[in-house]
Amino acid sequence: MRKHLAHPAVRCSGRRRAARPAVALLALVSLAVLGGCGLVSGSAMSDTVLPGPKAGYPDRPLTGAHLTVTSKEFTEQIVLGQMMGLVFEAAGALVIDKTSIQGSIGAREAVKTGTADAAFEYTGTGWITYLGHTKPIVDPRQQWKAVRDEDRKNGIVWLPASTLNNTYALALNTANQKKLGVHNLSEVAALSHKNPGAVTMCVENEFATRNDGLPGMARAYGMNVPSANIRKMTGGVVYTETQKGTCALGEVFTTDGRIKAMHLHVLADDKHFFPNYNVAPEINAKALKKYPAMAEVLAPVTKALNNTVAQELNRKVDVDGEDPHEVAKNWLIQEGFIKAG
Repeated sequence: MRKHLAHPAVRCSGRRRAARPAVALLALVSLAVLGGCGLVSGSAMSDTVLPGPKAGYPDRPLTGAHLTVTSKEFTEQIVLGQMMGLVFEAAGALVIDKTSIQGSIGAREAVKTGTADAAFEYTGTGWITYLGHTKPIVDPRQQWKAVRDEDRKNGIVWLPASTLNNTYALALNTANQKKLGVHNLSEVAALSHKNPGAVTMCVENEFATRNDGLPGMARAYGMNVPSANIRKMTGGVVYTETQKGTCALGEVFTTDGRIKAMHLHVLADDKHFFPNYNVAPEINAKALKKYPAMAEVLAPVTKALNNTVAQELNRKVDVDGEDPHEVAKNWLIQEGFIKAG
């Protein structure tokens, strides 16, 4: 189970990635956000920080701004939300921290309605969950552009995306990789026909039913995996069982810090089935018009994010038990984006 240190989650409906949007659900969640269910009451961030040598701007362009940042409730999102708040603080803004909203829809509606001004979001989530498309766009930049262009009508601006791509994958431990000799999903598909009993999977319940999860992956690659070979469990248990070899393969997220910590090997999605979930700042259009320097402040940080960085920062929280705010702050200082005031 992911740690949510010092960030009490709200008990509203919604999960990490909703399978598909529904108009009625969005309306209900929007009311919940405005009515107090979707957001915890935020508190002001109180760090004494200034722009660092690599901040990309010479002064404090957000002086006088009052900005609210939000995020979903899992580790990576909380760390990213803290990063956003810290660089806004360094640029002179008074920042309200409303991170750790449970589920994608709640955080999205907060930015859309202006209850929050900004968040880091995933392009695949925008395209499939919020905008209602069923087929992802293979090219990451084209996926971002499509989301950016279509979401303008909702009063949301997507700033340029990072290479951080938190998408689904299958992974296995070293012993099973040597035993099975698989390095990509096409090789898993071939093995499933040659020796079906060898392909066992540990997956979350949601992944087992999603079109962009196991059923769609099996169709795209022509996998023959008997239902008896699929073991459903919670996300954290998937990692430990895959590490132990209880299942030959386990469902993982590509930026999870436990991949490296547990010495798991991620299989290549050689047919590019899984959607791109590149992270990008999602900004309320009215807020950006009022404070256009938000884009300038976020640009160098977003550019520096990638899967290696995310895995390391997620590991510090999920494996080492460090506080997400301190993890975010230390990385920003280390990279020269902020400095102590």
